[in-house]
Order: sequence, then structure tokens, then C-alpha cells
Amino acid sequence: MKDAAITMYQYHAWANNTLLQHVKGLPDSVYREQITSSFPTLAHAFAHILAVDYSWLGIMEGTEMADSMIEGRAVEAAARELSLPELEERYAEVRHRFEAFLTGQADLDRTILVRNPYAGDRDTRLSEIVLQIVNHATYHRGNISTMLRQMGYASTMTEYALFWYADPAQVQA
Repeated sequence: MKDAAITMYQYHAWANNTLLQHVKGLPDSVYREQITSSFPTLAHAFAHILAVDYSWLGIMEGTEMADSMIEGRAVEAAARELSLPELEERYAEVRHRFEAFLTGQADLDRTILVRNPYAGDRDTRLSEIVLQIVNHATYHRGNISTMLRQMGYASTMTEYALFWYADPAQVQA
């Protein structure tokens, strides 16, 4: 499962970057335009994805979920205020931390106890957490696509099947 989890994380990073690059090509005002949707702005949506990535990485590294969620809320609040290029840098930072963690793990099928303050305790494989991270962001990238359409802009494809054909240099970027 290690290779599959790493590939799924690479897809996740590629999809986030693909969508960020698309938004960077739109008028600057789009990023902070207020809209009645899943999130009030694209900045809020991108900040949320980033914060949840940070939270889950902390959990994978051994931080209790409740503490990691507190840190994630702080990351999210700060990320909402960043410019799009600054946010892109934060995404790159978390991607590098994830890649170091994932490639350094001998066993991504190792189980850790996740103490979810809302749902209870659960033994969870590290590889399952990677799939949760990917699934969570896929859902919110869909929100961003809908928000863009509500504002009169096209989105861009970030499907896993498209990732299969991506230039390897883009995947590692």
C-alpha cells in the first residue's frame, strides 16, 4: 500500500497545484471575491484544504488530533490572509513535509490510534489517512470549481485519470 498511498498523495499535490495555477491565471480580484457558496471566498476554500493537510500530517507524526486541529485552525486563519503566491509557497512547504514523511516511512500500513474528539477513538492505518486527505481535498476542489462557475469563470480538470498523463516534472514540481 505504500506505493499507492504515495501516488495518491502525489496526485493530491498535483491537483491542488493545477487548480492554484488556474486561479492565478484569472483576474486577481477573483481570489477574494465574496460569494454565497460553500466558502465565502476562494481564499477561504484553499486555506481550509491547506489547514486540514497540516492537521492530518501532525496526527500522522504523532500529535493528538485535538491539538492538531487547534494548530490547523490557526494555519487556516493565517492562510486566508495570504496572497495567492504566498499561499502557493505554503502548499509547497506542506507538500515537502508530506513527501519526506511518506518516503521515510517503512510501513504506511502501520496503525496509529486517532483520538477524534467528535467521533471517538479509532485505530487507523497511515495509508488510510493519506486517502482521507486526498478525498477531503477532492471534495473541496469541487467546491472551488463550483464557486468559479458561479463567478462566471471556467474551472480546470483535476481528475485522477488526467493525473495519469501529467508530465512527471509537473508531478514533482
